[in-house]
Amino acid sequence: MPPSVPSLPRRVAHIPRTSLFVQVLCALVLGIVVGKLWPDFAADLQPLGDGFTRLIKTIISPLVFCVVVVGIAKAGDLKAFGRIGLKALIWFEVASTLALVIGLLAANVVQPGSGMHVDPSTLDTSAVDAKTGGGSLPSTTEFIVNAIPTSFIGAFAENSLLQVLILACLVGAALLHLGHTKVPQVLPAVEQAQEIIFAVVGFIMRLAPIAVFGAMAVLIGQYGLGVIETYAKLIVLCYVAAAFFIALLAVALRLVTGISLWKFLRYIRAEMLLALGTASTESVMPRVMQKLRKAGARDDAVGLVLPTGYSFNLDGASLYLSIGTLFIAQAVGVDLSLGQQITVILVLMLTSKGMAGIPGSAFLALSATASSLGAIPAGAVALLLGVDRIMDSMRVVTNLLGNCVAVFAVSRWEGALDLEKAKKVLDGDAEAAREATPEVPAQQTKEAVTEAS
Repeated sequence: MPPSVPSLPRRVAHIPRTSLFVQVLCALVLGIVVGKLWPDFAADLQPLGDGFTRLIKTIISPLVFCVVVVGIAKAGDLKAFGRIGLKALIWFEVASTLALVIGLLAANVVQPGSGMHVDPSTLDTSAVDAKTGGGSLPSTTEFIVNAIPTSFIGAFAENSLLQVLILACLVGAALLHLGHTKVPQVLPAVEQAQEIIFAVVGFIMRLAPIAVFGAMAVLIGQYGLGVIETYAKLIVLCYVAAAFFIALLAVALRLVTGISLWKFLRYIRAEMLLALGTASTESVMPRVMQKLRKAGARDDAVGLVLPTGYSFNLDGASLYLSIGTLFIAQAVGVDLSLGQQITVILVLMLTSKGMAGIPGSAFLALSATASSLGAIPAGAVALLLGVDRIMDSMRVVTNLLGNCVAVFAVSRWEGALDLEKAKKVLDGDAEAAREATPEVPAQQTKEAVTEAS
């Protein structure tokens, strides 16, 4: 006797219980409504988003360590790992420089700050100091030195991804040098630890809708929707420039790998929505690493390129910084020459590499750029205080997609991409989809496969 098929209403009612995408989407809408109607209550929901982000951050470093160590050990070729790193850095530099140039060209054409005639002396620069916590961006030398760990445990305790990457490379190289005969139990132990961490990721992700609800309610309650009207021209310009850059990424991905960026975006739609809701790419890093591996990218490529991209490949931030610099200059009536705009690109190429994980890093980078030009009052960066949080969505989407495209491109470049598997997963192959959602309990596998397909 054939099994009974649930009725359409029952199947529709079942979707919110099994689809992370639907859960996060509902939480996003509910957060906007609560933030708009009860802004005072929304302000008290900040711990929901912060708590989720803290939970995710606790597992990022051990996850990166395990993935990289296993990747090196299984690849069996340390030279290949070095080539992946070098090619990733080349890709990052080209992509971030292109983002800076696109931002400057867009700001020159549209002139988002023209006609504002702002007097810098009337701006409250103390708000910028509060945003940045009185910090500063590291110099290039400091950035390199800080990437070198001083303690094995300290690198994990401080959640320093670059330091963890270096330690993972050393451990992976040691495993290759000693061979499986001398340390036969180490690699299986690391692999098992990796599986445990991915299981923990699955548990934490069940809290994602709550985190998105809290973060979105706080955003709307604190800033409201009025800021969009005040900075409409700048906001639209940034988002259009980001869309153009993403379109270029799609073309590059298609040319290099034959993969559709739209299909990949559909594949990670739940993670993308979560990143938008929490305004953090770190909150989805473990899940994205997992999905990239299931989509055919080799462990060593995923483990090296994606975490490194979080520090070196901030395409969305580069776009925002270049547009923001010209917006500030135009708003205070400063006409930057071609030479000064080239200086902007050169300065931002350096300062944008040390931004990750630093509070108010965008304002620190803008202040450093203004100071290097000598023509823009450093305090004028306060003009962007009201709109900075609205730009988070643009930065998050562009940064995340830029790093994912880099993983696929570098993997293909190095021969570390199973292209057939990638296309099957992105096309919604049932078996591939089942493998791509290991965090779903066994009893929900059927529903998860149906959703992914």
